[in-house]
Amino acid sequence: MKKNIQNVIFTHGATLTILALFYVFFDLKNITVNTVFEILGANIIINLGILLLHKLDTRYLIMEYLLDICYIIIVLVAFWKIFNWDDIPVFVLVIMAVAIYVLAVILDILKIRKETEMINQLLRKRDEEIDDSAS
Repeated sequence: MKKNIQNVIFTHGATLTILALFYVFFDLKNITVNTVFEILGANIIINLGILLLHKLDTRYLIMEYLLDICYIIIVLVAFWKIFNWDDIPVFVLVIMAVAIYVLAVILDILKIRKETEMINQLLRKRDEEIDDSAS
């Protein structure tokens, strides 16, 4: 549960940061407080949906990534339509979705790599202790 909340907070922060950059570079209208909460709602639905998608067992990792990205884009376009985000072009939503998803996957890979190294160090230390006690 804690990890899910962290994921929602991360995606919300990343979304708002990237959206702010697009607003500056494309000279878009001002973002409103309502939009911030609408984006939070979208991020919650996206994270819950991805949780459910990961319950499916796909044989190919690339297929899992494509399903995730398609789901994210569908949710964003639905929110775009429901909340009249007409000042945000759809291509911006797609770019934001892909950028945030790729960033999250990269961070996930780095975290897994760090955890794997830590486990390997603990195993080596345990093996050394076993060798020392056997001597």
